[in-house]
Amino acid sequence: MSAVVQSITGLLHRHEATALTRGAAARLFAFDAVGAIDLGRFAGEVRAVADLLPDAGFAMNLCEDRYRFMVALCAAALRGQTTLLPPSRAAAVVEDVLAQHRDSYVLGDALMQGADAAMAANHRHWRLPPTLPRRDGEALAIPEDLPLVIGYTSGSTGRPKPNPKSWASFRASTAQNLAALDDLLDHAAVTPLVATVPPQHMYGMEMSVLLPLLGPVAVHGARPFFPGDIARALRDAPSAPLLVTTPVHLRALVESDASLPPLRGIVSATAPLSRELALAAEQRFACEVREVFGSTETCVIARRRTAHESAWTLLPGVQLTPQPDGTAVQGVHLAHAVVLADLVEVHDDGRFELRGRNADLIEIAGKRASLGDLTRRLLAVPGVRDGVVFQLDPCPRTGVARIAALAVAPGLREAQVLAALREHADPVFLPRPLRLVEALPRNETGKLPRAALAVLLRHED
Repeated sequence: MSAVVQSITGLLHRHEATALTRGAAARLFAFDAVGAIDLGRFAGEVRAVADLLPDAGFAMNLCEDRYRFMVALCAAALRGQTTLLPPSRAAAVVEDVLAQHRDSYVLGDALMQGADAAMAANHRHWRLPPTLPRRDGEALAIPEDLPLVIGYTSGSTGRPKPNPKSWASFRASTAQNLAALDDLLDHAAVTPLVATVPPQHMYGMEMSVLLPLLGPVAVHGARPFFPGDIARALRDAPSAPLLVTTPVHLRALVESDASLPPLRGIVSATAPLSRELALAAEQRFACEVREVFGSTETCVIARRRTAHESAWTLLPGVQLTPQPDGTAVQGVHLAHAVVLADLVEVHDDGRFELRGRNADLIEIAGKRASLGDLTRRLLAVPGVRDGVVFQLDPCPRTGVARIAALAVAPGLREAQVLAALREHADPVFLPRPLRLVEALPRNETGKLPRAALAVLLRHED
């Protein structure tokens, strides 16, 4: 067993209270266009906010500002509260999560607006003050077995499912992530990091919240969305930053005229990254694009340089076992094996390749296909900018589950897209209906909740 794995195992099986942060009080912790925040100031604001929070078992953290999200997260943890991370900001989704945790309240920014403000008004809520107070005191520490958060799956294959994550598990998985990103970090100083993903998403939590808490990383407080905003945030960094993003944001950056400063690297997740896009980004921005693979259930478990390799390298202490219904994942950061729907082929050297998802496999007229592969063929049609192929619920009368597709293809007609798709797909797997839309209903991380696809398809009909 390697030293890294031994270290991680030790983290997972210790049960006493352990530090919430790591590093000297003066080390850079966060930054934005206004200035820098050191770890000492962060700790002081966490202590003071913890004194003000209401008594409860759960806090739903809807803070938009990433730094204030982190203050609220750690303050709630000091009070022994578990933070709820909803899979989206949709009112119905938020209401459902709150209904599952009666002893909860909504925790948000002072400037909550629109739907968030209206939703909070219907529930017990508490808002961070515009200027955060500070208090000196003891080092920040919480019990190892405290469920720090409950994260939810995206709902892309059905109803979102809860996944509690203990502080011990997060400390172990963060050690793995730091090892996986080691050669992209600045070992002479703190590495600045800018993330386009929300902290409420597990990928955002791992890469933009836990890395600054437990590693030599400082995070930008904002969550830039458009290419120009991303470029400005990257220029706020005191030295070459690491960009944590998604394929959707990365494509927008590559296709834009935005000028980025020198980067230490780009990390991508939440959706499959094509080799073509990874290579284009590496050439455009002169840095490595590293894709990470994981799930809400497992956290990040593997990495690869997508522009140059198709196989994934497992993180330290992770093992995969292929099985008929998917793949069992075991890791030193997991209390028990987790079965994913992904089908994999494990090579002799321990690396693996994805071969689709069990839920994506469909059979029609004795023939089999993958929805993921059909989607890739749709995206390969010239003129198609975005698209997805998915299976509808079975018809109550016939029991047949039709294949449907939505595509963004300005200037094309539906018949043209179908004709191009027919050249590369078996006729029995051609989507009927296929509808052209202005945009797909992607959530904050670029995923496509199945319910939203069904609603859009009905609207187009």
